[in-house]
Amino acid sequence: MATREIQIKENAAALNEAAAELFIRIAQEAIDQHKWFSVALSGGSTPRSLYSLLASESYSSAIDWSRVSFFFGDERNVPPDSDESNYRMAHETLLGPLGINTKQVHRWRTELPDIDDAARSYEADLRNYLDRSKRGLDLVLLGLGDDAHTASLFPHSPALREKERLAVVNPVEKLHADRLTMTFPAINSAVNIMFLVSGKGKSEAVASVLEAEHNPDQYPAQSVQPSNGRLYWLVDKDAAADLKSK
Repeated sequence: MATREIQIKENAAALNEAAAELFIRIAQEAIDQHKWFSVALSGGSTPRSLYSLLASESYSSAIDWSRVSFFFGDERNVPPDSDESNYRMAHETLLGPLGINTKQVHRWRTELPDIDDAARSYEADLRNYLDRSKRGLDLVLLGLGDDAHTASLFPHSPALREKERLAVVNPVEKLHADRLTMTFPAINSAVNIMFLVSGKGKSEAVASVLEAEHNPDQYPAQSVQPSNGRLYWLVDKDAAADLKSK
């Protein structure tokens, strides 16, 4: 089962620095051992700051970016150039500034006319990569919603019960929208998983996931348990405010 490590940082800046250092260490280990590093990126404001830091002059030279494959944990059903696209955010802050070759980027094909085709295409791409690499993704980056969702795995949504598929369309009733998301079988096969959580608005969710009675239908992030990997929770003091054990 997973080994879990919780790091509580003073503020968002310290959180991003710690996340960047951990990201780099995991990437270097993977490249040293396997000649390649694979990562699933997440969306949101907190990873935006991390991506900008990784692409900065201070950090960018620490990784051989030509040996990195990029995936995405989830996506909104919007065109890739939409302001709401996780891909667009990652491209603007990380992929573009680093000059990443498009062949290294595995994104959800949201421009396809059928969202089910986008999910199946992404799943086939991910499964092909995992079959060739013979291991899970080296790192999956995750955020946490104030309702304890992660990726686009929302409370009481159908994808929480998926046991076989790696990527699906997930109807989210509270949003009146369909989302594209990796499933727990894909996430939990990862070698490393890193939650990155910042802000007082996330404190109740952090405490619920880490300390409340097991109820993954209500707190989906509780189901993130790598089968044979490492689980990191990086949170700032505001996000950790409701934890009883610190």
